[in-house]
Amino acid sequence: MSVWHGPRGIEVEVIVLDQRPRFRVMQTVHGRRYLLAYCSRVQEVAQHVSLADLVEVIDFPA
Repeated sequence: MSVWHGPRGIEVEVIVLDQRPRFRVMQTVHGRRYLLAYCSRVQEVAQHVSLADLVEVIDFPA
């Protein structure tokens, strides 16, 4: 699935929750991860982080 990182330890990941795709918005503070929201629309994600600040993380094969 896709993962984006943002400022202040924000991480947005696409997951499947109750058989529906969702954006999981997490924040890392002092080494601990906190759930901020499960979002069904991009507009909901924008309430937690500026979309322009997100950078996609791409896994490269070894």
